[in-house]
Amino acid sequence: MPLLDVLRGVAILGTLMTNVWIFAAPGAEWGVLNGNVTSASFGGSWAGTVEGVFRFLADGKFLSMLTILFGVGLAIQFGSAAKRGRPWPGRYKWRALFLFVEGTVHFVLVFAWDVLMGYAVVALLVAWQLTRTARTQRVLMWVAGGVHGVMLGLLTLAAVAGRGSNADAGSAPTSGINPRVVDLYANGSYLDQIAFRLQNAIALRLEPVISFALLVLLFHLGVRLYRAGAFRPDAHGQRIRRRMCGWGLGIGIPLNVAAVAAGPGLAMLARYGAAPVVAIGYIGLIGLIVDRVRRPGPLTAGLTAVGRTALSCYVLQNVLCVLACYGLGLGLAARWADQGPWWVLGLWAAVCAVLVSGARLWLRRFEHGPLESVQKRLLRS
Repeated sequence: MPLLDVLRGVAILGTLMTNVWIFAAPGAEWGVLNGNVTSASFGGSWAGTVEGVFRFLADGKFLSMLTILFGVGLAIQFGSAAKRGRPWPGRYKWRALFLFVEGTVHFVLVFAWDVLMGYAVVALLVAWQLTRTARTQRVLMWVAGGVHGVMLGLLTLAAVAGRGSNADAGSAPTSGINPRVVDLYANGSYLDQIAFRLQNAIALRLEPVISFALLVLLFHLGVRLYRAGAFRPDAHGQRIRRRMCGWGLGIGIPLNVAAVAAGPGLAMLARYGAAPVVAIGYIGLIGLIVDRVRRPGPLTAGLTAVGRTALSCYVLQNVLCVLACYGLGLGLAARWADQGPWWVLGLWAAVCAVLVSGARLWLRRFEHGPLESVQKRLLRS
């Protein structure tokens, strides 16, 4: 199914559309907990509008897409084990363990907002749930959706109430970042940054906890879409993709626009409520575009290469942003802090170009990406 590789490639590059603003912001990773680093907001200027649209298109959508595709991968592994008569989860638990270890290393050494650790835990849970009956799986999926809805509602009410109490008291919500944290990422050493992540690991690992039920829901959704034939190149798959595009974008985008327009109080509703719906529409839209490609060109080939080396490209893109933005490298976040959003957009485009060209060159000589090859060798042993 070539579409899956293209979707993975888009999801990896799209995830960077959100993360690049974290690297470029004062306080970097810690700034997410103190402001609206990753949320869309439209300013009155041309630059503010461009930045707002860029963030709106990305925030939460590609992360949800990547989560759904992890569920698809899990379904493929489950089907392969069943076809070969192998026990389940069997060796898959070692794959999940590798992902968790790799994510832990990634969190400590590179990027605090790593997604791999959470994916590994959810993968083990959903892998076990796939051994249950189809009815039980549907129930578990909707229970996860209900739990996520309740949690998201409570967190949104708390955010709105918090902003309301600040307004009644005549003060603005606290959004300042500790100057020492800003200086840490602008001028601090690499070892100091590692120590900071370890000291604040609980706070920096909040997102997988908050979104755990959503991850379970999206993993199950990926399994169901795969089994329904949503990624097949035939007419049946095309019909499903048209429905995904119509319903996902038709419902998700108005909800997302409304949540963003309502202000920062509904930022979580936009990222964890509306964005997953838009992600379904994105998958359908990309699928419909790929259906109409008669002869794959450089763009399709590049996205396919990134999709086939998704794990390696995910880690590499964050390493490149660290070297570009933090003081241990070029220090662009501090040096160009007053230059507007243009350099951030340029950084995203440059990193994407490196990933696309690098992945294509790598796959000319090797069958798998670097981290994918390490994973396969360890699993064989």
